[in-house]
Amino acid sequence: MAPLGRVLVAASGAWLSLVGVASASTGPPVKGQPFPSLIDVTIDDLTDGLDSGLFTSVDLVNAYIGRIEQVNDELNVVTEINPDALEIAAGLDELRAQGEVMGPLHGIPILIKNNIATDDKMNNTAGSFSLLGAKVPHDSFMAKKLREAGAIILGKANLSQWANYRSSNSTSGWSAHGGQVYGVYYPNMDPSGSSSGSGVASALGLSLGTLGTETSGSIISPAQRSNLVGIKPTVGLTSRHLVIPISEHQDTIGPMTRTVKDAAIILQSIAGFDVNDNYTKAIPHCGRIPDYVAACDAGALQGARIGIPYNILSTSVSPEMTGYWEAVELMRAEGAEIVAANWTVPSPSTSSMILQVDFLTNVAQYFAQLTYNPYNISTLEELREFTWAYPEEEYPDRNTATWDAALARGFNNTDIRFWNQLQEHYYFGGEGGLLGAVERNGVDAIVMPSSSSAGRAAIQGAPIITVPYGFLPEDTPVQANSRGLVSRGPNFPYGISFLGGLFTEETLIGLAYAFEQKTLNRNQVQPYIVPDIELGDIVGF
Repeated sequence: MAPLGRVLVAASGAWLSLVGVASASTGPPVKGQPFPSLIDVTIDDLTDGLDSGLFTSVDLVNAYIGRIEQVNDELNVVTEINPDALEIAAGLDELRAQGEVMGPLHGIPILIKNNIATDDKMNNTAGSFSLLGAKVPHDSFMAKKLREAGAIILGKANLSQWANYRSSNSTSGWSAHGGQVYGVYYPNMDPSGSSSGSGVASALGLSLGTLGTETSGSIISPAQRSNLVGIKPTVGLTSRHLVIPISEHQDTIGPMTRTVKDAAIILQSIAGFDVNDNYTKAIPHCGRIPDYVAACDAGALQGARIGIPYNILSTSVSPEMTGYWEAVELMRAEGAEIVAANWTVPSPSTSSMILQVDFLTNVAQYFAQLTYNPYNISTLEELREFTWAYPEEEYPDRNTATWDAALARGFNNTDIRFWNQLQEHYYFGGEGGLLGAVERNGVDAIVMPSSSSAGRAAIQGAPIITVPYGFLPEDTPVQANSRGLVSRGPNFPYGISFLGGLFTEETLIGLAYAFEQKTLNRNQVQPYIVPDIELGDIVGF
């Protein structure tokens, strides 16, 4: 990966902290006042500090860039830093000084996945050199909403190339443009994909939080692997306009943070109707977005009906399943009613044809929107030809089997064959699966281990929230994949997921928040490598 452009000289003389024991939750004092470490800080903490004049958004940007530069050569988390970040921060500081606050993220740095377009000096590549230098007509709706809420888009997070939709023999977190992202709870750790950089960045406090995208697992899985809260919203709650696609029927964008409340604040800021994404017309109540922050109720489990899909759960004896059943009993103890909510059709239909034909159609639509297309690529076939010919794309070592299968279909997503498959798909995710189980049993949510939840909601575009819960034991045998990434090992985090009906994020956030506040397990194990630049190093003690 090419080195990041340097924006400042970090103020700290310290360098990486290799963690052997749990780190303290506070950093050095800021102007003599105690302040949380940036690995644990919340939006409320940062807003209070900014409002009181303890530090500025310029200070925050400097601190976060320093932290990125400490770890990025080793972990390949961030593909580029916004060269205008300090200027944007200074402008937001000036507005604050004048008593004007744009929104709940005013002056807060956020990293976004490198498939979410910005109309600025940054690239939007999905990890491919084919899009390096490409230009879009305007910000994606997600970038626009973040800016309207006052956020500083600090940079772009690395990802699995094309959101993990190219090869049958690649690795999660690898992209030609960004290199291999590594997880931070064990050396050489598989970070899971495809929002790999977003997960690791949020875990290490390289920004307050991040945005990821999910088609089937790409928020929930890396959020679990990085010990985070991840919200995969209902398809249509967040716009996909100028987000490099896989599937219009399954793609969605959501936050990855260390707390449920922070995720709720970010979701509140990015959700809503977009004229350029007709799926957002399905938002209920004429597009009114609920107050997700107010939904953060520590008593939300009391009286809730929690569904357990016994007939699709693993029967294996493992730390994750032991933890899952402990979590269910904890919810019962908190006043939740635990009920059986089985699937009528335990095995879902495959989504391979849906994704293949959607990608064939939707990626061409993305290329057509570019105002500058450096290689004049307009179709998936042309993209494949570029990938085969461009050495840095590492073909054939990393193949294009996923695209080969899509191209072999030979039809787009307006074809009757696609429509027939989609109806079957919806049955398996609806009456036969998650939505049917929710409706028949009148449950507020279905709870599953995060490792097995994503595919069950992807089919119908339903929401999921994962919450950190536990870690694999120290004596867990190390398992590695064929490229040497550690896929299972000591201290790997795992989570619990809350799944629900379409547009039930308000309810799920309440339940997830109550569960989080009762457990607060995420700090039991710290990452093995942590940047140590803090606000106190930038502002002074």
